[in-house]
Parts: sequence; structure tokens; C-alpha cells
Amino acid sequence: MTHTINAGLACFLLFPTGPWGRCMGSECGPGGSQSRAVWCAHSEGWTTLHTNCDQSQRPDNQQRCFRVCDWHKEMYDWQLGAWNQCVPISMRNSGVQRPAICTRAEEGIQTREVGCVQKANGEPAEDAICEYFEPKPRLEQACLIPCPRDCVVSEFSPWTSCSKTCGMGLQNRIRSVLAPPLFGGSACPNLTEFHTCHLGLCAGEESLYSVRVGPWGPCSVPLPRQTAELIKKKRTRNRQNRPGGKSWALQIGYQTREVNCVHKSGTVEALSFCAEASVPITYQACVMSKDCEVTEWSEWSACSKECYDPNGPKGERSRSRKVTQFPVGQGAGCPELEEREPCSPLGDKVPPCIVYSWKATEWSECRVDVLLSQQDRRRGNQTGLCGGGVQSREVYCVQSAADSPPPPPPPNLALRPVDSDLCLGVPPNTTQFCHISCPVECEVSAWSAWGPCTYENCQDQVAKKGFKLRKRRIVNDPTGGMGNCPHLVEAIPCEDPSCYDWLVVRLDECVPDNDSSECGPGTQNPQVQCVNSDGEYVERQMCRDAILPMPAICEVPCPKDCALSPWTPWSLCSHTCSGKNTEGKQTRARSILAYNAGEGQGIPCPNVSSLQEARSCNDHPCTVYHWQTGPWGQCIEDSSIPATNTSAGRARGDDNSCSIGMQTRKVICVRVNVGQVPPKKCPESLRPDTVRPCLLPCRRDCIVTPTATGAPAHQHARQRKQHRKRIVIQYPANGGQDCPELLSQERECDAPSVCQGYRWKTHKWRRCQLVPWSVRQDSPGAQETCGPGLQVRAVSCRKQDGGQADVEACLEHSSPMPALTQLCQMPCQEDCQLSAWSKFSSCSADCVGVRTRKRMLIGKSKKREQCKNHQVYPLTETQYCPCNKYNAQPVGNWSDCILPEGGRVEGQLGMKVQGDIRECGQGYRYQAMGCYDQDNRIVETSRCNSHGYIEEACIIPCPSDCKLSEWSNWSRCSKSCGSGVKVRSKWLREKPYNGGRPCPKLDHVNQAQVYEVVPCLSDCGQYVWVSEPWSVWKVSNVDLKDNCGEGVQTRKVRCMLNTIDGPSEPVEDYLCDPEEMPLGARNSRLPCPEDCVLNDWSAWSPCPLPCNSNSTRQRSAYPLRQPGEGKECPPTTETEPCKHNTNCFHYSYNITDWSTCQLSDRAVCGSGIKTRMLDCVRSDSKSVDLKFCKELGLERKWSMNASCVVECPVNCQLSEWSPWSKCTHTCGLAGRRRTVVQVPQGDGRPCPVQREQWKPCPVRPCFSWRYSGWSQCKAEVRAVCGEGLRFRNVSCFVSDGSGQELSLVDDELCGDVDFSVDGDINITLQEACTVPCPGECYLTEWTTWGRCQLSCMGGDDLGFGSVQVRSRAVVAQDPENLLQCPEQEQEARPCTGQCFTYSTGRTRQMCLNATRTYVAMCVLAVKSVLQTLCGVRFLQAGVCGCEEGYTEVMTSDGLLDQCTVIPVLEIPTAGDNKADVKTIRAFNPTQPANSSPGRSFHFLIFKLSIILSAPLLHSCFNKEKEKTYPCGFSEAAVLATQAVGKIERSLKDAL
Repeated sequence: MTHTINAGLACFLLFPTGPWGRCMGSECGPGGSQSRAVWCAHSEGWTTLHTNCDQSQRPDNQQRCFRVCDWHKEMYDWQLGAWNQCVPISMRNSGVQRPAICTRAEEGIQTREVGCVQKANGEPAEDAICEYFEPKPRLEQACLIPCPRDCVVSEFSPWTSCSKTCGMGLQNRIRSVLAPPLFGGSACPNLTEFHTCHLGLCAGEESLYSVRVGPWGPCSVPLPRQTAELIKKKRTRNRQNRPGGKSWALQIGYQTREVNCVHKSGTVEALSFCAEASVPITYQACVMSKDCEVTEWSEWSACSKECYDPNGPKGERSRSRKVTQFPVGQGAGCPELEEREPCSPLGDKVPPCIVYSWKATEWSECRVDVLLSQQDRRRGNQTGLCGGGVQSREVYCVQSAADSPPPPPPPNLALRPVDSDLCLGVPPNTTQFCHISCPVECEVSAWSAWGPCTYENCQDQVAKKGFKLRKRRIVNDPTGGMGNCPHLVEAIPCEDPSCYDWLVVRLDECVPDNDSSECGPGTQNPQVQCVNSDGEYVERQMCRDAILPMPAICEVPCPKDCALSPWTPWSLCSHTCSGKNTEGKQTRARSILAYNAGEGQGIPCPNVSSLQEARSCNDHPCTVYHWQTGPWGQCIEDSSIPATNTSAGRARGDDNSCSIGMQTRKVICVRVNVGQVPPKKCPESLRPDTVRPCLLPCRRDCIVTPTATGAPAHQHARQRKQHRKRIVIQYPANGGQDCPELLSQERECDAPSVCQGYRWKTHKWRRCQLVPWSVRQDSPGAQETCGPGLQVRAVSCRKQDGGQADVEACLEHSSPMPALTQLCQMPCQEDCQLSAWSKFSSCSADCVGVRTRKRMLIGKSKKREQCKNHQVYPLTETQYCPCNKYNAQPVGNWSDCILPEGGRVEGQLGMKVQGDIRECGQGYRYQAMGCYDQDNRIVETSRCNSHGYIEEACIIPCPSDCKLSEWSNWSRCSKSCGSGVKVRSKWLREKPYNGGRPCPKLDHVNQAQVYEVVPCLSDCGQYVWVSEPWSVWKVSNVDLKDNCGEGVQTRKVRCMLNTIDGPSEPVEDYLCDPEEMPLGARNSRLPCPEDCVLNDWSAWSPCPLPCNSNSTRQRSAYPLRQPGEGKECPPTTETEPCKHNTNCFHYSYNITDWSTCQLSDRAVCGSGIKTRMLDCVRSDSKSVDLKFCKELGLERKWSMNASCVVECPVNCQLSEWSPWSKCTHTCGLAGRRRTVVQVPQGDGRPCPVQREQWKPCPVRPCFSWRYSGWSQCKAEVRAVCGEGLRFRNVSCFVSDGSGQELSLVDDELCGDVDFSVDGDINITLQEACTVPCPGECYLTEWTTWGRCQLSCMGGDDLGFGSVQVRSRAVVAQDPENLLQCPEQEQEARPCTGQCFTYSTGRTRQMCLNATRTYVAMCVLAVKSVLQTLCGVRFLQAGVCGCEEGYTEVMTSDGLLDQCTVIPVLEIPTAGDNKADVKTIRAFNPTQPANSSPGRSFHFLIFKLSIILSAPLLHSCFNKEKEKTYPCGFSEAAVLATQAVGKIERSLKDAL
């Protein structure tokens, strides 16, 4: 039973295996082993014993392996196979259905083989070896399969004329291939369509044969032996007599050709079938081709540079060779006859070269332009502006030594300027930024309080004269020393001066005089300190002569006495001095704290008037004196001090090194508000200096360069002028010699020298040489002494003056060599010979009469009757005299508005400030006038009596800068306590126009243009509360007996301006801190007699920091009146808990934002300082006095000042206008340019847009050589077909340079023009061609290469390559020879193209395809639109279709490409058999195809039923080209054609 169960389980048991482990072994290579796990498991996944599984099925758990080591990496590698063809996913996955219509590239997968191989021999190896080093490369990748693209052809050309004038002929129309079939697309259709034509019956029998000529054979000279020597001698004799000798040796030979008789079917027959027609000659004379031969190179010429300069440009040397044999016929042309190479002279005797270097004048004065933000009408004089600016200088080129910089010129002498083109390096800058130091104004502090009466000099107290002084100090040192500051000390005379005095610091408590009593009269001892006149503590012995203050009398009230408060401090003195109407007073007050016990009991309270006291103060007279200084005078040379080297100082321009002088000033004693008084009234010890030393500036003379000779600089008023100038390199100063008045000169230029020219001279044509009679004698009608031949001539080179020149000179400098041979005709006896035409006779006047020319018969022709036929051989020609009428008319546009010369503005001291050019005002503009004849051909303007221009005044508007308002008033400081900011601003008054300086950035909130923000500090103690003494108690609960009880006291509290002398004047209460306002009334209990009386509470003690609710603060008071018996004093100390932000505060510094950059008052830009401030902020965010933070010793780690820069307003600076360019012989414009020397910065004036100016040149006729079109290919007169020639002419044309149509004129007018067409000197006037024989079927010429075709999607190239194509169509002439027609041909080649993206046009709705042409029409009546067109999805519903008579042509990605006409077949035969459409194979676009043959002739006759009535609804917009294109059929459209019948069979039936 168990066995049965085990047998049943065995069916469900198997041996799973694990992965193979790492290959192990002691040696590298195949000797390793690897193992894996093998176990027994049930099919459901649980494991069991090995014995339960079939042991015969157990897999191996070990195997041999290849143990890989690191050095195996050099022996094995992955071998990658090529990617296979891309297979659509639908073919790999049966569930995926392939789309029926390909709308875009289909997704696919391509695979490749990858294996591990040995590098040495490519033997396969285990993949594990290569996987040890790198993962196995992928075997599959995604790919795209492009949709098939059918062949695209153009529209048909018009029908040709009938191939026959009678009988049955053919008409052809052809088209070309625009895009080849790609990726399996449909092949190209036939490029040719034929249909029969019949213009009528032929009058006679149709000619079946035609004479066809073949191409000429090679030129050869077979000579009979017996005459060779004779001819050789004759040729040698002719060569010796010919100009040029051997180099012009020409050998005349002959060439032959085949002449056949061809049947119209194309078969060649005997010439006898063509006997009716005269047979063309089969020979002609020719010149034997010879290649060009030259001599060996000559020796190198000497180096053009004769000096040594390692850093300069090199010289040049050349060598040449001469022509020994010129090319003849089709011989190879001559090589280069001259070689040039750079060189440098070598040797010890080579002198150094002249070197040129840049020099510069001294910098002009620094010029500062005011900022727009600082425009102010109150600043009318801007001469005091300072800060950043711009200065300029002139740069010129001078000659210097080669090995050292130019030595400094001696005084008053400079190097001569030369042409700037000689200096090769970069010229130095002509402008630079500069800085004018701003004058620092003297700033002083406020006056201190008046000091005590002190001696003028405490060291000398004999005079017994005293002064009270008050002082102020310099806060900011001024430029030029303290002499520019106001007086710092004022003095008032006084009596009883002393230098030291006792100062009462405090009074001790009142001590009763009666020691046994605790109350009653007493005294207060003063605590004193010795101070000097400045209030500084000094040693006590210094006050030994001063009177020590006496103790003060006081009263300690007894329990029943009146109790009074202590006296308040003395108030500030009401006046600083005393006079007749003014007297200084101080007051103090006290108040009643408790009344006495009653009548007769205790000391009563004083009356109200006794509660206040007054005393005199500042009783000195109001006579204030001070020393007043005048300005420093001119620096005068001090003869007592020896002068330094003055000349050296002048040479260097050092203003501080010439000599030392002296300056003086006036010092007087002034009484304030009176004027000058005797000096004894002022303290002599404080008298300022009246003399100081100074530095004398050096005398500087003007220094100019020697006169620079100039080349012709400009063309003015149609006359060339030459100018020269001297440059000021140092301007005079400090009384130096002035500059000369004349710095530039101008004169007329000398007549320009004429360059040597060369021309060809042609010699007489030689005698006409015939083809040898041995060759001609078998030709019918040939005569030995006449017939066609060839004649030669020699050419030589001449100078323009007629002198001899080497031929090489003409080859290099003249027109192409004239022809050396020409065809000729040796007349036969019966031929008529005529002389050349004479010149036309002259006309007596234009438009009157006729003119004639004549020729005459010569030789025996005079006697031949046939030659006397004047209709065939006219001897006279007559033509009307030319009727020349001329009219002038404007040509081209108006020139720019040009200002007259000399518009430059001179700067200060005559220095030319670069860029200050007059850019506006009245100028003139010009328009050229052309002169034309009656045929509208341009001629010289002199024929129209015109000087060639129309001149008209014009205006260049002047630039207007942005204009701002004046500064507004400063705003209040943003904070009343601590640091804040104040602001002022400017508003826009006028916008800039015509290129004026732009406005600063506009603030759109309040339209303010410019802000200036400066820090401000509001002293927290600037405004203080001042309270008057408390009023007398008003007891509400009156005890008539004791005058005590509950009551109220009031006092007046005012906000006052706090000064250095204390509160001075009342101000508005809102300026003071309301939280700090003292109480104006208080309720309290008036002590009764014998009650304890305390003074007012002291201030609260500070809470300990940090704030803690467990901490407390306290205040105290002391008893002024002791209580009576049985009574006690109330507590003299009060305590309250410390509460955060109530009575306990934390403090911290707060840093403000940076201010705007602050400059000095007169500065407009440049370096400045920006500031910020510290605030002390309480923990409840209230700004408080800085002393709270200072007392805590908080860290101050911030910098309060920082340097900053205000960008300077640099105007755009332009160079001077260049000279006008030359007007060439051809037509055009003269121009001049200028460049930007300094780009604008900040709010400087921008650069003008116009950097170039053009004005028309005088309109001269522009002559040029032009080709005519090719003539039709024609065979020889006696031949019908075969090899032929086509010709074109080169003629002289004239134009006015405006690009309009050219006019043909006489060739003589182009005599001065190089004989070339569009720059090509190789003129080709004829070329070989082929004339098809009647009935022959042939291929057309190749079309031009079509547009580049790419596979694009969304504007991106899919990477399938790009291709362009050209084609040849078939042309047939006879229906009988159609089967012998060649195949049509097409070629493709790779190209480089571009993909575009498209969008829908907005204005005109059209539908455009990828070639930017109209492709589809949508019917508006049914509101149909194309949902997906040009990459744009439309929201309207509907479909875009084609009109009736058109069929839809789709692109490869499923979009409508075009609507094309449906061809209608009309066959002039019975039956309606459909023709086969023969195809051409598709080819790879990346592989050029030489020819793709295919049957291309099928006779389709189309009736073009074009219906264009549909409205246009959609368009495509090319984003790259930014254009919407009009409609039209696409060049890249696919022509869809219906299947047609088999034309061959139908045509045979018809025939």
C-alpha cells in the first residue's frame, strides 16, 4: 500500500535546479568546475526527500567550466552582428492588427546576433566568458518603418507642335520626376504622353530617307613621303618670318566624319537612297592640338624687404617662367607662370627696418555730463561739476627705431605723424573714464554752551583780561585745509577771569544745627570738584585760589511744621547774554507737601510767591567777537627759497615740482552784527595764520607735431583734394606759449599718374589653307584650288603706348588671348567675290536724311552675270540717319540727408572732443539724374546738359533728452525716534525723442522717475516732555482744623524742543513720545500735622535681565518730616514684579537698509558712499534711544558705511566720417562710414542709428558683356540630322545700375570692359549637340536636380535619409517607331534638406502642404473643414474633401496632400482597352542611382477638366520662414492616375 502511494506521488515529483555557481579552479582556462543545487519537490512547490524522486531523472549538480581570469579580457570580446530588417510589431504579435492605411511611421523591432568570440581568430566562445567583464549587449531594439512614398511627378508641359507638316505625326507633352518612390512606394508613371496629329494629306510622296552626319574625327596630318621634306622646309621658313617664332607654331591638319543615309525606321541605307540631296562634305581643315610648354623656373628674385624686422610683416620674392609653346586647339593650358613666397632678408649687413608705433596726445580735460536725475534749472553753471567723467585724446602713427621704443622728443618738439595704415598694432584707446575730485565742504558742529570767564591764556595771567568762550568743532575736513571753514571760537569779554573753579557736584542731606534735635534749622555741605575752563576735572590743588562754595542753609521740618519739597534744579538761562532790553534769568520752584498743625503750632507754610526763586544769569553784555579770515591769495614765488629744476618740471608736465611760493590772507577781528573792530578785542592767542607756503604750477607751452603730409583724403564738389594737419599734443597752461592758429591745410591734388597697361595686338590673317587634295579628290564636286579651309595669325603683346612687351604681361594683365585660327573659304572660279562693306556715310544732322555704305565685286566676279544680281548680292545698303533725342530723368532713390562739412564742435581750450559731432540741422539730399536716348538707353549725362544731380534741402531733427522736474522737498524722516529715511523725487516733464538721452526707469505707481533716499536720524531725545511744578493741593475732603486729607495736584506738561542748552521752545505734543508723557494730575492724601511726610518717589530700579516673572523692581523715598509721637512713616520702598514688555524689556540692535549712493554736492557720478544706521529696538518693537543698547554692551558687528559707484552718463561717441568712397566706372553709390568709439553707458545719449551714409554717384552708362540664348541645334545645311552645333552671341549691353532691364548697344561701347561674362573669361559661343533624324525616338536633356526630399514628422527629420532626383523623358516623332524608343531615365543622389513646421493661417484660410503650396479645397457651404491638416487640429466638425473632377492625394502620414485633376482618357480608336501602367523600381534614397530604366511611353490623351470654384478655407503658416504662401499645385504632390488601356495594341488597331 505504501509503495502504491509512493508510486502515485512520483508522478508529481521533479528535480528543480538552482543557478550554476561561480566557476572554481586552481588554474585559469577550461579546467574549472562549478556546481548548483538540486532537490526534490512536488509540483505544488513543497520539497521532500531525494529518495522520493526518480533518481534516474536527477540532473547533474556539477559540470566543468571555463575559469575566467582578468587577463582573458585581452583575448575575448563581444561580436555584434548587423541589425536585421525592421519587422512590424503586428507581425511578431498575432494579437496586434496592422493598420490598413499607413498614416505615420510604423513601430517595429529589429534583432541582431551577439556572441562571445576570441579576438585572435573569431572562434565562438561561451557567453559567460565575456559576461564576466561586461553585460551582454541587447539583442533587440525598437525601430520605425517609414510609410511607402509614391513617386511624385510634375504637371505636363504644353503639347508640342506636330512632328510632321503633313500626314500622320505625333504631339508630345512631358513631365519630370520631383520625388522618387521610396520605401516600397508606387513607381513613377510615364513621363511622356503622345497623341497623333494630322495636318493634312501630303502633296507628294513622303520622303523616307535622311542624310545624317556623324561627329568629326581627330585631327591628323598624313603626308606623302615625297613632299614631306619640301613642306617641312616651307613651314620652317614661315615660322621664322612669323612674330613669336616657335611659340606660335601652328600645324594645319584635317579631320573627317561619316555621312550616312538613314531610313525613317532608323536603319542605315546606301547613300544612293539620299542622292536627291547634296551630300555634306566629309572633311575639314583643323589645327593640330599642342599642349602649353614652359621654361624652367628662373632664380628667385631679391626679397622686396631690404631691412630686418622680426616682428613686422615679411617681404616677398618671386620667380617666373616663360611660355615656349602656347596651347593650340584642344591642348592643355599653361600652368602658373609666376610664384611668390614670403621672405626676410638675412645677413649681418642688413639694416634694421623703420618701425612705426602709435603715439597719443595728452588727455583732454575731464568732462562731466550731468545726470538726468540731477538736472536742475537752479544749476545754471555746470563748471563746478565733479565726480566721474570722460576724457579723450587723439592717436597718431609715428616712425620709431626698430629695436627700441621712440625716444622722448625734446621740449617743444614732437615726432612727425605718418599714415595710420603703417602702424600695424591695435591703436590705443581714444577715450577713458576719469574722475574730478569733488570739493569737500567744511561741516561744523553746533555751538557749545558758553564757558566760564577765563583768562585768554592761563599761562599768562598778568593782563587780567578775561573771556567767555563757546566753541564748535569741524565735523568734516574740507578740501584745501581748515582755512575754508568758518570761525570755530567766539569770545565775550568778562571780568574777574579764572582758569579753574569749584564745581558743586551735590549737596549732602540737611543736618540740624542742634545736635540734640532731629528737626529745625540746619545746613547742607556741598560736595565739590575742581574743573578747568572747559569743564574737565583737574587736581584739587589747581583750585587753591578759587573760593570754596559755602554750606547751604536748610530746614528739617518738625512734626507740626510745614513740609516743603526740595528745590527743583535751576532752569536754563533765558538769554545767552544781557543788554539794555534783555536780561538772563533762571528760576527754580518747590511745593507744599504738608501744612503745619495750625495757628501757633509749628512753622507755617510760606506764601505762594515764596515757593519760587529767580536769579540773574549770563549777565555779560551781548558783545561777541571772533576772528574772521579772508580767502588765500595767489601763490607768489618766494625769493628766499631756492627754486628746483624748472625746465625738467616743464618737460614732464609736473605742476608740483617747479618752485615753492607763499600765500597770504587777511585776518580781522569782527564783532557780531557790527563789523570789523580793533584786533585787541579778540583773543590774540586764537588768531589764525596769515601766511602759508604753496607750490607754484609750472609754465607749459603748446607743443604740436610737425606737419603730416596727407594722401588724397576725400572727394568734394567733384574735385579731389589733399589735406595735411598738425596735431596738438600738449596745450598751453599757466602762461605758456599759445598754439598756432593754423593747424590744417588743404589743396587741390596733382593729376593722378596713369598705371601702365597692356593690350593684345593681332597680326594679319595668313593665307587660307585647304585640306590636302589627296583627301578631297574623291569627294563629288571638289576642286583642287578652292573650298573650305583654315587660316591662322599671330598675336603679340603691346604696352598702352605701343611699345613691345612680353607675352606673359598680357596673359596676366590683359583680356583673354584673341583667337589664332578661323575658318575660311577659298573661292572657286564660279563663286562671287565681294569686298568688305565700307563705313556708313556721315549724316548732315540728326533725324535728317539717310546714310549709305557700299561694297564691290572683285576679280573675275565683275564679269559673271550671276554675280550682277543685286538682289542676291546687294552692293549698297541704306538706312535712315539716327534720330538721337535725349531726356533727363531721376534715377534711384534720394540719398541720406547729409550735413555740410565742418560740423564738429570744438571743446574747451580748442581741444577736439571726440564724438561731439553736430548731428542735426539743415543738410542736403541728392538724387542722381540719368540721361536717356530715344530708345530709353542710358548715355552720358552731358548729352542732357545736366551735372548729374538733383539737390534738395532737408532737416535732420535734433535729439531732445528726457527732461525731469526739479527735486521735490525732502519728506519727513520715516521715524521720529531712531534711524529712518527721507525721500525726494523728480517727475517726468518731457519724454526723449530723436535719439535723446533716455529716461530712467519709470515707476508706474506714482509716475516718479528718479528717487533719492538718504538716511536720517531722529534723536529720541530731540523732543522731551517738560513738566512744571505741582500746583497747590486742592483738598476735596477738607479738614478745616488740620488742612489735610484726600486731594488733587495738577501741573502743566508741554512737549519742547531739546537743545544742547536744554529744552528751548514748545512744539506740538505729537512730536513727543506719548508713552513717556508725565502725569498732569495726581490724586493723593495730603498728610495731616504730625504725619510722616515723604519726598516724591524715586525712579524705579531696572529689572534684571533677562526678564523673569520672579524678578522684581523697586523704588524708594525718604522722610522729609518725621512723624509725631505714636505715628509711623509709611513704607519707604515699593516693589512690583517684572513683567516682560510691560516694565521689563529686552533690547537689540536693528540694522537699516542701505541708503542710495551719496555723492558730494557737486558730483554727478563716480565713487560715493552709502550708509546705514543702527536702531536700538525694544522687545515690544519700539525704537528707543541707542543708550539702552550701549548700556547693555551689545555687540556692534556691522559696518555703517560702504563704497558705491553711481554709473557715469557716458554719451555715445562716434568717430569722424570716413572719406567718401570712390565712384567706380561702373554704376553704384558712394558711401562713408563711422564707428562707435565709446558705447553709451548709464543714461548717456544713445548711438545714432545711422552709421553709414550713401549718396548716388553720377549716373554713367554701365556696360557689360552678356550672352544671348542658345540657338536651336542645327546640323549642317546639307544634312538633316546627326551631329550639329548650337550657337550664342556675346553682345554689349548697357544699364543705369538700378537692376532694370539691360539694353543692347554697339559692341564698340564695351571696348574698355574686360571681355568676360559674369566674371568668367572663358567665353563659350558654340557647343556640339545632336539633331534627331525624322521619325527617331530620343531622350530629352536631364532636368535640373529637384528639391531635397526628407522624411519629417512634427518638423523633425526621422533620419531615413534625404534624396533629390532628376529625369529624362522620351520624345517620339513617328508612330511607326514607338517600339524602338529608349526607356525613360531618372537619377537620384543624397542631399541636405530641412524640415518645417506648419500652422493654420489666420487671415486667409487655405490648406498648404509641406512644399508650401495649395493642397486642398474645402466647401464652405457645407461647413466642412479638415480636422488634421498641417499639424493643426480644428475644433469644427466635418471633413475636407475635393471638388468634383479632383481626387484626393494623401501624404505618407495620412494627411491630405493635394486635390489633383482626374485624367479623362480620349483614344481616337474603337474599343476601350485599358493600358498597363508600367512602373520603375523604387530605390534607396541614400544610394545615388545612375539610371533607372523602365518603359516610359504610353499614349494617353488627357482632357484637363480643371474646376476651381471651391472657396479656400485653410492655410499653413511656415514658422521658420514666417510667411503664408498662396495656392498652387504642389511640386511634391503625388499624381494619382486611373488605369488606362494597353496603348500599344490600341494604337496598332488605330493605324
